Amino acid sequence: MPFAGNPPDLRDWAARTGLPPVPEQARTAFLHGAPGQVFDGSAADAKLVLISSDDGICSVATDQATQQQVSDALEAGFQQAGVTFRLVIERDDAHISAIHDREYLATKSGRSWRILAATVKDDKGGEAMLTAAPE
Repeated sequence: MPFAGNPPDLRDWAARTGLPPVPEQARTAFLHGAPGQVFDGSAADAKLVLISSDDGICSVATDQATQQQVSDALEAGFQQAGVTFRLVIERDDAHISAIHDREYLATKSGRSWRILAATVKDDKGGEAMLTAAPE
């Protein structure tokens, strides 16, 4: 979240962390044609992608998580980081019925963010994405 709205710092962090850029075809797919950069943060047991749009919106995506895992991890992360947050919208996605959205407003030290958690509606889990934008 500290990098939401700040693509240069996010991309510097990704490079320092050793996250390689994804191939061009994957970059285009994740950004849906928008300008930006995409990095591979995958581990042995999970595919993870960091998406940095030139407009400052940043996202992380995985191929396997449940709604409960995403909600629990996100809210625990907020609490651990001392971020004040509230769930403002929870609903099924208006465009893709298989997706469930949870939208949060979060603040810390005078900064504010809007966070969207989008997960597959399946108890077994599936793809999930967190997107952060400065408010």
